[in-house]
Amino acid sequence: MIYIHDRALHLLRVGTSRPDAVFREGQDEAIRHIIEGRGRLLVVQKTGWGKSFVYFIATKLLREEGKGPTLLISPLLALMRNQIAAAERMGVRAATINSDNQDEWTEIETRLVRNEIDILLISPERLANERFRTQALAGIADQISLLVIDEAHCISDWGHDFRPHYRLIERIARTLPPNLRFLATTATANNRVMEDLVAILGPGLEVSRGDLNRSSLTLQAIRLPGQAERLAWLAEQLSILQGNGIIYTLTVRDANQVADWLKSRGFNVEAYTGETGDRREGLEQALLNNQVKALVATTALGMGYDKPDLAFVIHYQMPGSVVAYYQQVGRAGRALDSAYGVLLSGEEESDINEWFIRSAFPTRQEVSDVLGALEEAPDGLSVPSLLGRLNLSKGRIEKAIALLSLESPAPIAKQGSKWQLTAATLSEAFWERAERLTALRRDEHRQMQEYVSLQFGEHMDFLIRALDGDPTIVTPPALAPFPTRVNSELVGEATVFLRRTNLPIIPRLQWPAGGMPQYQIRGKIPEHLQAKPGKALCIWGDAGWGGHVRKGKYHDHHFADDLVTACIKMIHEWNPQPAPTWVTCVPSLRHPSLVPDFTKRLAAGLNLPFEMVLIKTDNRPEQKTMANSIQQALNIDGSLAIKHRPVAPGPVLLIDDMVDSRWTLTVSAWLLRLNGSGAVWPMALAQAGHDQ
Repeated sequence: MIYIHDRALHLLRVGTSRPDAVFREGQDEAIRHIIEGRGRLLVVQKTGWGKSFVYFIATKLLREEGKGPTLLISPLLALMRNQIAAAERMGVRAATINSDNQDEWTEIETRLVRNEIDILLISPERLANERFRTQALAGIADQISLLVIDEAHCISDWGHDFRPHYRLIERIARTLPPNLRFLATTATANNRVMEDLVAILGPGLEVSRGDLNRSSLTLQAIRLPGQAERLAWLAEQLSILQGNGIIYTLTVRDANQVADWLKSRGFNVEAYTGETGDRREGLEQALLNNQVKALVATTALGMGYDKPDLAFVIHYQMPGSVVAYYQQVGRAGRALDSAYGVLLSGEEESDINEWFIRSAFPTRQEVSDVLGALEEAPDGLSVPSLLGRLNLSKGRIEKAIALLSLESPAPIAKQGSKWQLTAATLSEAFWERAERLTALRRDEHRQMQEYVSLQFGEHMDFLIRALDGDPTIVTPPALAPFPTRVNSELVGEATVFLRRTNLPIIPRLQWPAGGMPQYQIRGKIPEHLQAKPGKALCIWGDAGWGGHVRKGKYHDHHFADDLVTACIKMIHEWNPQPAPTWVTCVPSLRHPSLVPDFTKRLAAGLNLPFEMVLIKTDNRPEQKTMANSIQQALNIDGSLAIKHRPVAPGPVLLIDDMVDSRWTLTVSAWLLRLNGSGAVWPMALAQAGHDQ
């Protein structure tokens, strides 16, 4: 097939809506390579280079010559909206099959059969879906003219963002016909990842690699251990920082908290996380249109989001690896002469990153538990059934199942909604890989700690060297550094804000699957026996009051008076109606006086009587040792009772130090209502954090 440069250039100009657009170095050559069928190609180019234009233009040219559709496998379907819009301007008919548009699947499959789709976009997880493989893919498999693997570093175990289902692509790549056009793209591949990709995607994989330097980016790292210091820094600098940008956080709750703080200071910002739901597209567009100063985001807004004039990317905490950081900070300054990338480093980030590292793979015990449970159930078990049998969280069970099912040969397989053992046994290579990658993640974390300690002007050189690029072309920063000192008055206001934050305790409406056998209850909780919506003062161990609660429980064995004062203030602002007329608390055999002592002082401050009416009937393991909701419910089942009947009839404030699964408060409220109390308003000092 003959490549026509002028036609490709015309498509680029239509897609970019720029009549003067020209190809970036390597783009034209990559498209030509695909069209002329020169073999498999891996394109490694920095974020913003325009990798999507390569495969969209190639798709359009192939279709104009009567070739079949393109299949694009990408983890970024939700973030490819602006790229798809560019493709549609070029006349490329794009469609996606994913878990969010199941009601469109039949129509899309029909259009595929009619040859009315030019490029089909799917996630790697879709390849594990039997319905997709048999009803959608099988019908077009022999017609596909181009297979594109986007974010190809996800294939490599060594990649910072390894996706387990990308292992399915590895197997597909090995069975492809040699004449099928094949393109893999990534922005983040060091030599180790590159070698892995060449081995996996070969034979004869040609690599097109550009330079990694971002001369428009001025990088800086500032160590500010406390969250109040970083909040103050953001409020001070955002008021003078030009343009629009992204502020990255490591956790969802930090994204929400930072956004709330900046809103309270008058900034037009919004939180963007995996929990943002159907608002995500609107928020992406708002930032594209400069309608918000910044999005405060987790990595949910990562690979695939393209705003060429993004003026800054600020990290509220240190990411886990150089590759991840380069990929995120590289969103800034693509079409600007200068932009900022600032990393604020805090004391909590090491604990958070360590939690991510520890939870990346199931433990040997977790795998043994899952396989053991399946061995005892020849007909198989669903995930809910496993939750009822194992003291493991849903996330840990799903992680183990996902990784085990993707082994080759796999020791488990899915039949309908149930998982069953196969004849295969788990290879020791599985554990060797887990140990190797866990060690790698810790090395990457140490490398980022080194990055934080660098002097201003050294950061881009460090990133390029770490990514095995050419540091000789790095130029000095174009912009002046930010101040590293923080306004003490603003720090004080941020501290007050952190201590003012409280969290809702949402009442449970239903007993767990299987019910509570000892209490002989199951199904829905009658409305008149439910707890009312409650409040928790803080996140356990977090900035604000969280550290004070942890210190009081495990160090002082006494909650300080300032926590009493803070809770009284929170209750007055909350103002639950009908107002409580008395106060009680959840009992504990392990710490018998800790919560009652706090509750008595709280009741006195509220001028309400305190009555200890609940008792613990037997000693059970701490709730934090129970890993999922069903196990937590069964751990409470039958362990609480009413000491004296009837109880006071008025509305009651029910106090506990910690809330996690909410089963303790749910059962306590049920017992109180069953025995004559009025409305039950739960209140806890802290909600469990990630270290709980």
